[in-house]
Parts: sequence; structure tokens; C-alpha cells
Amino acid sequence: MPDIVVMFFLLGLVAGAVKSDLEVPKATYDTLSLLLMLTIGLKGGMALHGNLHWGLVPELLGVALLSALIPLMLMPVLRRLVRLSAADSASIAAHYGSVSAGTFAVALAYVEARDLLVGSEVTLYLVAMELPAIMVAIALFRRYQGAAVKESTRKLWHETLTNRGVILLAGGVLIGALYGPFQGEEVTTLFTGAFKGVLAMFLLEMGLTAAQTLRPMPWHHWRLVTFALVAPPLLSLLGMLLGVALGLPIGSVVMLAALAASASYIAAPAAMRAAIPEANIGLAMLASLGITFPLNVMLGIPVYHAIVERLLG
Repeated sequence: MPDIVVMFFLLGLVAGAVKSDLEVPKATYDTLSLLLMLTIGLKGGMALHGNLHWGLVPELLGVALLSALIPLMLMPVLRRLVRLSAADSASIAAHYGSVSAGTFAVALAYVEARDLLVGSEVTLYLVAMELPAIMVAIALFRRYQGAAVKESTRKLWHETLTNRGVILLAGGVLIGALYGPFQGEEVTTLFTGAFKGVLAMFLLEMGLTAAQTLRPMPWHHWRLVTFALVAPPLLSLLGMLLGVALGLPIGSVVMLAALAASASYIAAPAAMRAAIPEANIGLAMLASLGITFPLNVMLGIPVYHAIVERLLG
């Protein structure tokens, strides 16, 4: 049986497919996403309490470099094989190099339910992989245009580093690392205890949204749909190889594989709208949220786990 939280995603997907009047109010969805980001940050920070050391720096640099390399690899594929414009290629490359907090949350619930050994720093992977791909994809697009990096890049840095997801993740990690699992438990227990419930409701909304992007089925975008199905397992292998090279425990390797396979549908769309207004964000959402997200949460994570077990012997 799949993890119970995945069933809530399937419920939303079915409800959307049959055109039910079920909906999660926008204010509720915003609250759920805020709670999810903050809880992920707190859980990671509490695990880091007393475990922060300089040895984490090379590991986090390697993870950030992986995020930066993905758009470099995907841009030519999107241009030549998927046959997208430069703007759409850069946009989708940024989405796939950046990461999905929702996929991270499902993967975290998966490894915790199976008691897989996970490094205390895995939440920092989410933070480290959020920005590099976006900046690299924008640089690639501007190079394609023959334009120098403009002063608006400063504004983009500011907007990306101060968006609510980054603030809540980083702030949650800091608070959790300072107070640990016990000093602030009268507050943190409220968040961590409700983690799976919040995730289930968040995934219900994601199922409804994914169904909308797939209705009607976009057969005319078959190249993009194929890319969105093929790219995640291939990218997951990069995450696995990096995790094995870094000597990470099995749970951390699974988490890194899931992150490498994921595609952003929160931070990247906002950044691309501002930086590359010519890009069709609907295409990116079709690929990342309509195809890749369901693939990862329903099938991908258990498959990545099985492959990692074979790699680690």
C-alpha cells in the first residue's frame, strides 16, 4: 500500500478528474503551504541541534552544484528535442533544477515511516537547491539573447532570497537548531505532531490542481509530457550518485534522489514570471505539477529507494 498521505493526493486527482465541486479555499491552501514550509524547517533545525559543523560545507556545496548543473544539461534537450523556445526552455530548466517542497515532504514522511537513517542536514538540501538553478537558467537565457546580466538581477536575488518559502524554511531551521527538540517543545510539538495531517491536506489541493493542468489532456504537448516522465528518473540517478559519493546514509540518499527528480512549482514560477516574462508558465506547471509531481509521489520515491538499496548493497 502507498503511504497514506499519497492517498489524499489521489483523492484530489480523482475529484478534479470527475469535475467535483470539491475545492480547498485559497486562504486555507496558503495557510497549509506556510505551515508545511515552517514545519519542514523546524524538523530539520531540531535534528541539526548540536550537530552543526564545518564538515557540512563541502556536502552542501556539492548539493548546490548539482542544482546548478541540471539546467545546463536540460537546456539543450528542451531546445532541440522538446523544441521549445529559448524562454520556455530556460523556464522549464529552472523549474527542474530547483526543487519541490511538496516532494521533499512526501519523501521525508516516506523515509521516517520506514525508519531509514537520515542525516540531520537533509532540510538544508532543500534550501541549498532552491536558488542556484534559477540563477543559472536566467543567465543561460540572457546569454542566448546576447544580453549582459542586467541590474534587475539584484532585484531577482532579493525577491528569491526573501520569498516566504525561503524565509520560513531558513527561519524554521534556525529556530529549531537554536532550541532543539526539547526546549521549545510546547510550541514545536504543535507543528511536528500535525506534520502528516497538514501534508495530507496540502496534497489534496495538489491533486485538484494537477487534475486541472491535465484537463483536457494536452496531447499536442506530447514532447513536453514525455520529457516530464523521462527526466525525473534520470535526474534521480544524479542525486543517488552524489549521495553515494558523499557517503550519505541510505535515507539521505533517497531524499537527495527525490529532490534531484523533483521540479519546483512554487519558487521557480514566481521567479520566472519576474525574470523571463516571455516564458509560458502554464507549460512549466503542466510539466512540473501535472506530470512530474504525481509521478514522484505515487511511484518515484519507492522506486528510488529500491535502486538506492541495490547501489548500497
